Amino acid sequence: MKNTGSNVVRIEAEALRALAERIEGPMAQDFDRAVDRMHSCTGRVVVTGMGKSGIIARKIAATLNSTGTPALYMHPAEAIHGDLGMVVKGDVALALSFSGETEEILQLLATIRRTGVTLLTITGDKLYPANSNKKSTLAQAADVALDCSIDKEACPMGLAPSASTTAMLALGDALALALAEKRGFKEEDFANLHPGGKLGKKLARVSQLMHAGDAVPKVERGTKMPDVIYEMSRKGLGITTVVEAGKLLGVISDGDLRRLLEKRKDILNLTAGECLTANPKTILPEEFAMTALNIMETKKITSLVVTDAQGQVEGIIHLHDLWGTQMV
Repeated sequence: MKNTGSNVVRIEAEALRALAERIEGPMAQDFDRAVDRMHSCTGRVVVTGMGKSGIIARKIAATLNSTGTPALYMHPAEAIHGDLGMVVKGDVALALSFSGETEEILQLLATIRRTGVTLLTITGDKLYPANSNKKSTLAQAADVALDCSIDKEACPMGLAPSASTTAMLALGDALALALAEKRGFKEEDFANLHPGGKLGKKLARVSQLMHAGDAVPKVERGTKMPDVIYEMSRKGLGITTVVEAGKLLGVISDGDLRRLLEKRKDILNLTAGECLTANPKTILPEEFAMTALNIMETKKITSLVVTDAQGQVEGIIHLHDLWGTQMV
């Protein structure tokens, strides 16, 4: 059993290595053409496939959506009974069939052509070198045909789709991510498309989690320390900002108070300006919460002042605010 498992992985890895060499070599031009067609698409990328290819097609459509390219999965059997209406002019169709002869998909070709939709295909045809093998019907019909061919399946009987579906999935991912890069898709775009779940929480912005408005402890330079302590206690963040016309001058933390009490007995006679820590570490509201956490861990602090680019205080983010994000 152990040998069978490792052999399966080796065969699939070899299929991916060969695929990568094709993308870098003889298939490079067709791969780029396929990415260009999807990039210029004014509608959606409609991905279709039957059976195991259909499962891969669903995943490719999901990856496209999550990386900034509107896409949907169309079941070919349902399509020939009415769902083909979801394909409209301006769309790009991406059809997956390892044999290139899947009957349900071939029945869609006439309507796709009549609609004027660009057809991209991923099949198991060995298309390189050119004309090395007779093209399948689906590959012949394509505007751009891509080759996910393999030497053999990883299944010991050579029957169950294994290396072939792995190669098909990898080629779909390669298209989706090359397209995302061409679009200039950035981390913040990814965050906007993943607001829910653990991933969305990790990609939350500081502005979404910070304490703002009246919840932010603020005192001025001349505020006496009894009032400073009251403000810190009332707001419950273990820190207060010291501001002048809304601009951050420094902070006073619980730790600062303890250190002052150890050194001086007249602390209650002092002002905030005499006790503050100047030039504290701050963060912009548009930064990721993960960045705030990294700063807190590095500086060994539990609160971080949020300011705009001009140094105006906008909020405070506390370590406790990050518990629910599953980052801590």
